[in-house]
Amino acid sequence: MRIALLQSSGRPGSVVENLKVLDEAAGRAAAAGAGLLIAPEMFLTGYAIGDDVARLAEPADGDSADAVAEIAGRHGLAVAYGYPERSGEVVFNSAQLVSADGTRLANYRKTHLFGCFERDHFTPGEQPVVQAELDGVRVGIMICYDVEFPENVRAHALAGTDLVVVPTAQMHPFQFVAESMIPVRAFENQMYVAYVNRVGREGEFEFVGLSTLAGPDGVARTRAGRDEDLVLADVDPALVVASREANPYLTDRRPGLYGSLV
Repeated sequence: MRIALLQSSGRPGSVVENLKVLDEAAGRAAAAGAGLLIAPEMFLTGYAIGDDVARLAEPADGDSADAVAEIAGRHGLAVAYGYPERSGEVVFNSAQLVSADGTRLANYRKTHLFGCFERDHFTPGEQPVVQAELDGVRVGIMICYDVEFPENVRAHALAGTDLVVVPTAQMHPFQFVAESMIPVRAFENQMYVAYVNRVGREGEFEFVGLSTLAGPDGVARTRAGRDEDLVLADVDPALVVASREANPYLTDRRPGLYGSLV
């Protein structure tokens, strides 16, 4: 399955404009043969938008979700994207996966909130592993800071995730996460990790780009630079199977020794 990583901050504060950016990227990705387009964390609204987080938050099945489903169906590819999700009186930092026919497959709420900004505006999610089947690939979802906790990614590995998509708002000076940690996470958990970042300055934050897809061998299949970009790479389920057979990390675990960690 070919996937496309949309490295862009869109137009912070404008859902309408961000849907246009997503639509244009979906067209380019589909023309290049992609079956899945991944957009960054909080892509629909922008990340550094202050109190507009609450104002622009929508339900998982709201108008913006319908618009993304229409884009996915019209271009014939699945779409994963970040957005602020309203559920009653609370707001989650969420990411949703929509199939190529516009069906909502999975919705994930960020479990580990980063910094004062996120803790002031969001409620943390409580479900660490959210998955869906997509073209023979078991896809899991995490958001940004979540992937920096090894327990989170290992939970996906034990649940059989082949590809974990990670919409991200990775900022300076933490670019080592994209450069070094993501390939290691992919290798130690024997899966693909798609880390898709924002780029440029928003408010007090400077997003560093460097979106990447790393394989179960720890090799980056593609890596964007520091500017807006759309990069593509392939996910091969057969490589995941072969790599897990060759690499004994998951089978050599001794869970009885790790009880003190929790």
